[in-house]
Amino acid sequence: MAQQKRILLKISGEMLRGSAPYGIEIEGVMRVAQALELMRNDGWQVGVVVGGGNICRGLQMSQFGVERTAADQMGMLATLMNGLALKQALKSLQVPARLMTGLECPQVAERFQAEKAIHALEEGEVVIFVGGTGNPYFTTDTAAALRANEIHANLLVKATKVDGVFDRDPKKFTDAKKLPEIQYSDYLAHNLGVLDATAVALCMGSRLPIFVFNMSLLGKMSLQAILDEKKGSFIRGHDAGTRSN
Repeated sequence: MAQQKRILLKISGEMLRGSAPYGIEIEGVMRVAQALELMRNDGWQVGVVVGGGNICRGLQMSQFGVERTAADQMGMLATLMNGLALKQALKSLQVPARLMTGLECPQVAERFQAEKAIHALEEGEVVIFVGGTGNPYFTTDTAAALRANEIHANLLVKATKVDGVFDRDPKKFTDAKKLPEIQYSDYLAHNLGVLDATAVALCMGSRLPIFVFNMSLLGKMSLQAILDEKKGSFIRGHDAGTRSN
């Protein structure tokens, strides 16, 4: 894993609500910010895509009669709020951070441009990507895969509620088996669900490896230790290699 220096971390908006049932809580935001600070101090160039589920889930809104396009736009706006909170938390830790959006909102965040994002990462800034892809019908998982490819990340890392990829839902089946490593094609064929299929297909096309781990570990140990100790699951190709810039 030594060659990996640039990562794209996908986190759920739920991580920012702390112990609250919904919304943004300073405890949750600071915990994420401190974890990002640790990664940066360990020598990683860190991009992060944050979801908006702690405020609004577009897909759920559409199921209650809201037009899908409008519902997804509400979800994208929620990610802007989360990104602003995270940027301010990083600022309080004196960690340089930049907020870039796929959804036009010039008074809140600058429009995403790959070259500017890469330059900021090389300068040691944590770059927070919000607004999804800027288009409805795409999840923040897909936005994360897209941004990871655009910034030439070596690894897409997803922090989630489970300990990695399982052969079936571990919350429903007590005998679910964790898969320390799985190939892209097998993941897609079995529709394992912890990561959006479109995101996995995009990474398969570019041979970008994915690592899935439990978000409870974020900040408790270094990312390198999480990777070295295999505290999660890899989704990647036959050669089990990693992409270099």
